[in-house]
Amino acid sequence: MARSLADQTETELGGARSVLTMQRRDHQDLEALLERIGSSAGDERAAALTELCRLVFPHAFAEEAVLWPLLRRVLPDGEELTLRVEQEHQEINELFTRLETMDVDSREHHLLFARIAQLLREDVRDEEDVLLPKLQEAVGADTLRRIGWAWLAVRRTAPTRPHPTVARRLPGNALAAVPLAPL
Repeated sequence: MARSLADQTETELGGARSVLTMQRRDHQDLEALLERIGSSAGDERAAALTELCRLVFPHAFAEEAVLWPLLRRVLPDGEELTLRVEQEHQEINELFTRLETMDVDSREHHLLFARIAQLLREDVRDEEDVLLPKLQEAVGADTLRRIGWAWLAVRRTAPTRPHPTVARRLPGNALAAVPLAPL
């Protein structure tokens, strides 16, 4: 049985430039931001939410453009696994779009953010405990490092805000990134 990324060393994940290491690092940053948002208010909360968006949306976009197509190619159940995660990403996008219209200190904002945080944590567990360990078993460390470079390049040019109508799969998501990247 595959081991969770959370239980592996950087070396076991393929090194510092492995896509698995970069994914886990983003997930750790995500958890810290979720905690910060949960304990803040007003301008500090709003700033942390902006920082969260700048982490979450490029991360998810890069997964959908680079990792999920690879998983669909190398895993017999890749289509089913990635579809579930893409649905989680879509729900998170839609909820963030609603969240942006609310006062950050309102009860509704806090309740909606709690749901978003729950979905984000579930997404991390799906990825670190299921999808990415399966990828790790299917490809070698060299491939994980090559994919890491591609994932990082896409992540750096991806949208940093929720775009619930953007396609979740190639070629639509890649084409959408070009005009959205400056935003």
